[in-house]
Amino acid sequence: MWILFAFGSAVFAGLTAILSKIGIKNTDSNVATAIRTVVVLFFSWLMVFIVGSQQTIADVSGRTLLFLILSGLATGASWLCYFKALQIGEVNKVTPIDKSSTVLTMVLAFIILGEKITLLKAMAVILIGSGTYLMVHKKKETIGAEASAGPKSNLWLAYAFGAAIFASLTAILGKVGIEGIESNLGTAIRTVVVLIMAWLLVFVTKKQKTIKEIDPRSWVFLILSGFATGGSWLCYYRALQTGPASVVVPIDKLSILFTVAFSYFILKEKLTLKATAGLALIVAGTLSLLL
Repeated sequence: MWILFAFGSAVFAGLTAILSKIGIKNTDSNVATAIRTVVVLFFSWLMVFIVGSQQTIADVSGRTLLFLILSGLATGASWLCYFKALQIGEVNKVTPIDKSSTVLTMVLAFIILGEKITLLKAMAVILIGSGTYLMVHKKKETIGAEASAGPKSNLWLAYAFGAAIFASLTAILGKVGIEGIESNLGTAIRTVVVLIMAWLLVFVTKKQKTIKEIDPRSWVFLILSGFATGGSWLCYYRALQTGPASVVVPIDKLSILFTVAFSYFILKEKLTLKATAGLALIVAGTLSLLL
């Protein structure tokens, strides 16, 4: 059953990237993240009361709460980096780097959680890493042209890698944190941490004044992306609760297929032949983990 939840997470995550890209086009990325988190918070706590897990809050141990908070902080940092990268970079290039967190997650799962790295998993790491490189690597003349365009042209790259690193930490900390708690309740508690972190950054940077400047269309897509994120989270942490992190995370990263498809039809972003080959390697490496 955890495999179905993992694939459900991938579908919703794919929708999240596209809806967010549209929603943050005319909105500060930190403000957009904070607004989306409000929607996710509502969605996650609604699920808590639907399944009745709010009655178990008093039973949550200090260790579980600590790891959920740490996981929430890592999630918040990953989101802030990811949506900033989406705002200034192309979806087809930001998403593969974010999904490269799969490789780091498998390494951390081996070191921290004691999950074994088999020959098949090692081959999957190589395929995913190679595919990511092909999808984001550019010709020298292209890089030169972007460098001459200004200092911000490649800034998305740093944010995308930051998102990947924090996403890996999120998975490992989340895996430990939800071992002794109902998955929906664990997701809701983590969301509270992300919400506080996101809005704190908005007020620190004094961007709260820009909320009234958000147009109706952006509001709609930000809210929809929040619901998509909520759906992805609920599926993801339900899968993590019963499935191995080194397999659940790669399946979740198959959302890149949906992201690329939506970006082609909706945002009109096209893949080069090299990027298409890279996508094929990422998918092959991910699917091999199910064998």
